[in-house]
Amino acid sequence: MKTSFMAFSLLGFISLFFFSFSSAGTIHDLLRSRGLPAGLLPKDVRSYTLDADGRLQVFLDGPCLTKYENRVFFESVVTANLSYGGLIGVVGLTQEELFLWLPVKDIIVDDPNSGLILFDIGLAHKQLSLSLFEDPPDCKPQGVLQKNARKEKGFEYVR
Repeated sequence: MKTSFMAFSLLGFISLFFFSFSSAGTIHDLLRSRGLPAGLLPKDVRSYTLDADGRLQVFLDGPCLTKYENRVFFESVVTANLSYGGLIGVVGLTQEELFLWLPVKDIIVDDPNSGLILFDIGLAHKQLSLSLFEDPPDCKPQGVLQKNARKEKGFEYVR
């Protein structure tokens, strides 16, 4: 009886510990608490989990596009290792560069006072202004953003 009570208590503690990481606030609050800008991820994050070892999983309602300096595509699930000032080993995020879609591998803020954020896109490192990522962006399903881009360029979207 004592053993089952201890096992149940331990399981409860572990569940509470894990649950506190996944629901302690929004993903945007979590990013800020780790020295990253809130706008790295879109507004419409459905949920997220953060393991004790720093493995972050972010769940969106579906794949979507947004724009910072260039267009960015988010898969339905984005994963990375979260540390202070960095998302390392990012999976599920690509960025358009010169008509090519390149996977974002790492996102790092070395010195917040510099006002810069570093994106490792495999072939190169790209530094952008932190101000681009202050607020979480709206993220639209792929077809919606393409339809709006065509109108902006003077092409009428015909279905």
